[in-house]
Amino acid sequence: MTGLHSLPRVELATTPTPLRPAPRLSAAAGVEVWLKRDDLTGLGLGGNKVRALEFLIGDALDQGCDCLVTGAGAQSNWAMLAALAARRSGLDAHLLFYGDAAPSATGNRMLAELAGAEISFTGDPERTSVDAAIDKTAAVLRAAGRRPYVLPRGGATARGALGYVAASLELAWQLAAVRLAPTQLWLATGSCGTQAGLVAGARWLALPYDVVGVSVSRPADECVARVEELARGAAELVGVVAAADETSDVLVRGGHLGPGYGQRSVEGDAAAALVARTEGVFLDPVFAAKAMAALLGDPPAGPVVFLVTGGAPTLFSVPRAAAM
Repeated sequence: MTGLHSLPRVELATTPTPLRPAPRLSAAAGVEVWLKRDDLTGLGLGGNKVRALEFLIGDALDQGCDCLVTGAGAQSNWAMLAALAARRSGLDAHLLFYGDAAPSATGNRMLAELAGAEISFTGDPERTSVDAAIDKTAAVLRAAGRRPYVLPRGGATARGALGYVAASLELAWQLAAVRLAPTQLWLATGSCGTQAGLVAGARWLALPYDVVGVSVSRPADECVARVEELARGAAELVGVVAAADETSDVLVRGGHLGPGYGQRSVEGDAAAALVARTEGVFLDPVFAAKAMAALLGDPPAGPVVFLVTGGAPTLFSVPRAAAM
């Protein structure tokens, strides 16, 4: 994958992020757990999306774009970091959020405003309403003579997945340095780009672990198809041809969505509390906390690595789950 280093990229992340043992969590979980701290990627309050944005913003600048258009929910870590990365790179940022604006901005929406993003709401509670709004805003900008770089919800594109192809190489070096051979790498899977990059990277490097995603957004079988499509696209961008059928190594677990997308679950809150009290690490309540709950509920043979994907602002803006 030498082509990885020839693609446009801007430096946004502070890497390598730490890989640390979690001994007290491991004792409580009954399996050896290590934490890959991608909540510490350095842009804003950190998070996994920073790695994807290095390649996406790099491509935008390479194409001569002058603004970025994307969207999600008002508490999207992706949208906030996309705006922050765009502004840092000299691009205007336009964010489209589904639903209606709350009376006051909190969490990621507040930070997106602080970053200088222009924010609009669709007025429709359906997440898919953002898709048409992104296209409409981009068309308006083009008509005004602007050159927008348009990205889907979550930045889930083959190019964005390259961030975690590169991260796989980083992780391989770290594992070798501590002589760790994990059986699995766990993470929350939403828009599927992060897992796709990890799957493509594991295939490229013939890494010994399985990449296990826990769906926090959509049915597991839909995630499997999306991960495979994005992983293949990422491999093609760097000149690697995938085998005819590689879906057998795309592992996604369902059943941990809780009350719904973007909402806390009782199990997730309990898992996040355990990690905070044993390791001093905060998990975001609607993504990583649910993935950790899945790991704790059915611990595999270890050791395992858990990807801490960030999302700290949602700790202050998403209500706690009601006991069921």
